[in-house]
Amino acid sequence: AAELEYESVLCVKPDVNVYRIPPRTSNRGYRASDWKLDHPDWTGRLRVTSKGKTAYIKLEDKVSGELFAQAPIDQYPGIAVETVADSSRYFVIRIQDGTGRSAFIGIGFTDRGDAFDFNVSLQDHFKWVKQETEISKESQEADTRPKLDLGFKEGQTIKLNIGNMTSKKGGAAKPRVSGSGGLSLLPPPPGGKIAVPPIPPPSSTAIANHVTPPPVQKSSNASGADILLDLDAPASASKAPVSATTDLWGDFSTASSAVPNQAPQQSNWVQF
Repeated sequence: AAELEYESVLCVKPDVNVYRIPPRTSNRGYRASDWKLDHPDWTGRLRVTSKGKTAYIKLEDKVSGELFAQAPIDQYPGIAVETVADSSRYFVIRIQDGTGRSAFIGIGFTDRGDAFDFNVSLQDHFKWVKQETEISKESQEADTRPKLDLGFKEGQTIKLNIGNMTSKKGGAAKPRVSGSGGLSLLPPPPGGKIAVPPIPPPSSTAIANHVTPPPVQKSSNASGADILLDLDAPASASKAPVSATTDLWGDFSTASSAVPNQAPQQSNWVQF
């Protein structure tokens, strides 16, 4: 697992000052005012990296990138990185070499924002380490718990009751044709024809509204009177053609004088 881990960069600061610090004589903490802040012992670049759960503070040359010192950190806050009592821009770190020797040195940043970024990068890394530890612990506890066997035993079956399904194997439910408003409509019968409603006969009111002309006695000009009275007859009536000289309207005065004793009848004709 250690071979598969890769190194990631958490923070890079181009300017950092390194100081030799006197040994601590009491447990009250370090104070940056005891250092020679105007004369740093070394100046270079600082990089904070992580590989797995361990973070590294690397002091490197600005130009060549050669490693000057390295401080591995297993937990923060801890003995590997400590803040000073009188400033937020200075820290005390424990550097180690490959042989196991270690020493405490002081580092400081000119800009207060660089010191803040350095502190936050370490806090975020170890916050992630804490979460990973809790997750792995919960997974281990879950592995030790007895697992539930939810599988089917031999010969055990289950029955499902689904609506709108036929009981026969392979049968499918017929779809319902739903109209507007969610009403179910039956399909038309096979081979059926839509009957056309019959045309109703004319009503008696329409017959009564038909005006029938009064009877007129036949005269010598009967052919002309017949044409006048038969207004509703079609043009293809079997009448003898009338010559152009025949008066189609007839001599009404002659017809009325032919019956002198007949009482005058009420006429429905309108005089033009």
